[in-house]
Amino acid sequence: MSSSQRYDVIVVGLGGMGSAAAYHLATRGQRVLGLERFTPAHDRGSSHGGSRIIRQSYFEDPAYVPLLLRAYELWEQLARDSGRDVYRITGGLFVGPPTCATVSGSRHAAQLWGLPHEVLTAEEVRERFPAFAPAPGQVAVYEPMAGFARPEETVSAHIELADRAGADLRFGETVTGWTDSDDGVEVTTTSGVFAADRLVVCPGAWAPEMLADLGVPIEIERQVMYWFETEPAPDVGGVPMDDIPIYIHETDAVEQIYGFPAIDGPGGGVKVAFFRKGQTCSPDTIDRVVGQDETAQMLDRVRQLLPGVRGPALDAATCMYSTTRDHNFVIAEHPAQRNVVVACGFSGHGFKFVPVVGEILADLVIDGSTRHPIDIFDPRRASVTTVDAR
Repeated sequence: MSSSQRYDVIVVGLGGMGSAAAYHLATRGQRVLGLERFTPAHDRGSSHGGSRIIRQSYFEDPAYVPLLLRAYELWEQLARDSGRDVYRITGGLFVGPPTCATVSGSRHAAQLWGLPHEVLTAEEVRERFPAFAPAPGQVAVYEPMAGFARPEETVSAHIELADRAGADLRFGETVTGWTDSDDGVEVTTTSGVFAADRLVVCPGAWAPEMLADLGVPIEIERQVMYWFETEPAPDVGGVPMDDIPIYIHETDAVEQIYGFPAIDGPGGGVKVAFFRKGQTCSPDTIDRVVGQDETAQMLDRVRQLLPGVRGPALDAATCMYSTTRDHNFVIAEHPAQRNVVVACGFSGHGFKFVPVVGEILADLVIDGSTRHPIDIFDPRRASVTTVDAR
């Protein structure tokens, strides 16, 4: 290796997953170099937008629940160690027809793992949470431990703590390639070449170009987040909109939306979004302009559940999902590169796992294995065809 300075591990990408990996590695005594093409806690990828839902009754697959239980412990540790408001518990309502995936899957996961929850009729939802107006016949699973994480605060907290633990973190540094050999890895950037024993790649929406040899197709999807004014502000049905639960609402048409309380007070509005209603794009081609027709469609849809969200739109922003065909993550040692560990394809439901993914990546680098159940995230898994994994 030709580099004058050698590290134990290089982490490429310091968004949600990469910043967590750098933190866990540095606090476990590794000499860490972190490389990020943008600024800290930037808004060009998938770790921005003010809020992300966290929940435990996981309708996507109950196999994720043990990871969530550990993630919650690490969210609390991160908040305590950083002094930042990285997460908040609000409770959560998962609403829709009784047999839809959002409701039945949440109920199944909660029952399987003994998680606190209640099943409410539409009438009970309206009585207990007057801001919500589910249609007759719809039901809700209420999870008291659901809430939201703040992505920018989370990334900043991990970066600060990694720096405090001695990590060398460099921003505005674009990686152009790497080589893997018996001696370790060499990573080439726009400013130089760096050497290390191991490499962790957390590329986000840049996965298709940076990990083209991984063997897992990953599609990048444009998604839009909206913030709407409520009326009458700040109260709807006598309930302050900054005091409602987070929610996911599924219709008979198998269309999901999700949303949050007014987490920054009534003036900041309530954030809502469709889940998986975007267009294929790339980081270079994504349209970051949000059209009026898109905004109107979102407003009409959210008012089916929250009639007090009347608009106008206060803001809108785009982000990107990096979606695998089976909607499961990729977290593993690279099947063809012995010194490379990868974390990608988080498919629009990964941010709640950020702290535990950082821990898993540190395990894989230092120990070559982890106690956490990650077999479903192996890039060599048999399922590479599209399945309904909502």
